Amino acid sequence: MSGRKAKLAAFIEAVWNRGEAAAVPAYLAPAYTIHHDPGDPWEGRTLDHAGFAARLIQSRAPFPDQRFTALRMANDADSVIMTWTWSATHLGDFPGFPATGRTVRMSGATAYSFDAEDHLTGHWQIADRLGVFQQLQANKG
Repeated sequence: MSGRKAKLAAFIEAVWNRGEAAAVPAYLAPAYTIHHDPGDPWEGRTLDHAGFAARLIQSRAPFPDQRFTALRMANDADSVIMTWTWSATHLGDFPGFPATGRTVRMSGATAYSFDAEDHLTGHWQIADRLGVFQQLQANKG
């Protein structure tokens, strides 16, 4: 793996899987736009490095051991599309769902955009968030 695919894989590992907020500037352009991501509270927003780091911390809080696994990556001139699976243990409260200690899973696909310097500038994503809520609901009982 080389180029943008390698950069994306490193970003996913450092930032999303390990939660290294301090690594955000190494991967993201100064402005990162969430173009389409239904169910994400930040959908439609453009974030600076601090805003993205805050998003990371808030997103990981209920699921601190979360792990994205890339299934496939494909690229074109200025983007990399990644299909993925995600799993995490529900260890912190999520609005309406107290921590259960149970594993939650989902899958999705994300198209990440890059600038000329190979920094991520945003994404367009579809993810099975409904499945996550169904699992959380089932785990409550």
